[in-house]
Amino acid sequence: MRRAVHRHLGKIVAGAAIAVAGTAVMAAVTLPGTADADDTTRAATGGRTAEGTGPGQGRTTAPPAVVEEAPPEGETGTGGDPLTDDETERVVDIALNRQLRATAEDVDGDRGPQRLGVELAEPEPGELDTPDAPRRADVTFYDYADDALVTRTVNLDTGEVERTATQRGVQPPATREENTEAARLLIADPLGAGLRADYRDATGKELTSPDQLLLNAMVYKATPGARPAVLDDCGTHRCVRLFPKVRNGPWVDARDFVIDLSAHRVARLDRG
Repeated sequence: MRRAVHRHLGKIVAGAAIAVAGTAVMAAVTLPGTADADDTTRAATGGRTAEGTGPGQGRTTAPPAVVEEAPPEGETGTGGDPLTDDETERVVDIALNRQLRATAEDVDGDRGPQRLGVELAEPEPGELDTPDAPRRADVTFYDYADDALVTRTVNLDTGEVERTATQRGVQPPATREENTEAARLLIADPLGAGLRADYRDATGKELTSPDQLLLNAMVYKATPGARPAVLDDCGTHRCVRLFPKVRNGPWVDARDFVIDLSAHRVARLDRG
């Protein structure tokens, strides 16, 4: 048993630095526990040490922080304000017209496209100096039925879709739902045997669900001559590489595997 643990956990530890580095590049994540107590004290006191200067004065304690509640959010914003929750929900409903709901598919194969993001659109060129210019939102979907990125621009004032852009071969970062589906495919695939074994050695439990992992991913696009050839479609298809972490545990090195979300298959990169 001890030899088995060393065999699998060696893979985990070796992959930790790579996974952390990849995660930092993708999401600029700062891992906890990297600041020492002196750094914390200096940050809390503006760079000064919390020591008295007069006779009989020892260390002082900074006053407790006071967290103020955020002001209530209105239903609508103005100008360049971020979209409110109500605005976000409204523009998604407007962007999802009947045709898109009926013909598109999400990452799970269900009817309707995969929602990727919603953000405030840039003002039109002629509206840059117009204080009462209409607010617009860009709603982005991925249609797995057609392997297409669909962006619909909604005018918040009129409630109308002003334009629709459809692109292929464009792959924005994966969403949480897509990461979860990628992990589900890898866990269930024969190529996921090493991941399952590493999880068992780290926790003593069986890995059966993506919920048991913390997941980050990087979109993968095939390069000329990449192997295996089954991954040649990546870039046209939506493919990702996972950087999984055991909850409250180590990172696991899964960088050799590519999950093709469009074709629902897993392949191992040939580095030979």
